[in-house]
Amino acid sequence: MSLSKRLSLIFKSKANKLLDRAEDPRETLDYSYQKQLEMLQQVRRGLADVATSRKRIELQAQQLTTSSDRLRQQATAAVAAGRDDLAREALTRRSAAQQQLAELAQQQAALQAEQDKLTDASQRLQAKVEAFRTRKETIKASYTAAEAQTRVGEAISGISEEMSDVGLAMQRAEDKTAQLQARSGAIDELLASGALEDATGPAKDDIQQELDRMSSTSQVEAELARLKGTPTALPEAAPAQLTGSAPAERERES
Repeated sequence: MSLSKRLSLIFKSKANKLLDRAEDPRETLDYSYQKQLEMLQQVRRGLADVATSRKRIELQAQQLTTSSDRLRQQATAAVAAGRDDLAREALTRRSAAQQQLAELAQQQAALQAEQDKLTDASQRLQAKVEAFRTRKETIKASYTAAEAQTRVGEAISGISEEMSDVGLAMQRAEDKTAQLQARSGAIDELLASGALEDATGPAKDDIQQELDRMSSTSQVEAELARLKGTPTALPEAAPAQLTGSAPAERERES
């Protein structure tokens, strides 16, 4: 398969998929119903035009019939008056009127047949449109109900696009929360162990840092001795503590 044919096939398949997703059967049914109504309206308009033409011919035939009767009376009067020439002229005109009446009768019969045909077609189309409208409304109601049931089912199961997006957002929020909690706990442990200094706290001098290290070492030795089951000796007093207790000892000696 050539490249152009493959591209054409891909484009058609993509376009068909997009059209299928965008198509709403309810809108398609409403459009089809509207087109059928337009066709029915055209048939009715044609029926009205044929009926109008037939009525016009009927009126012309009535006028010619009246004129033919008057010409016959005039010919009779002319013969009675001894005016054969006038009688002949009147009869000639009456013959022409009779020919026109015959032609109008044929046209009237043809229009009547056309009118009957359009009347029958209009009735059959009217019944078809009514049946289509009933079926259309039934299909639309069924489609709407199925669509609603599908959306409810998707919402309950969480497989719809909207619910999937909500689920992913909740999962991301939980992951970020857990990450922040773990980071906060790690920072607290580092601050407690002294591996990370608290930049916002008061600055410690060398003596205080030494005391903190001794305190930590004493706690480790005491925990180790407890695990071994041996009594532990009290830790030696810190220099700062010895310095602080010297005046009190001298007062007791004195």
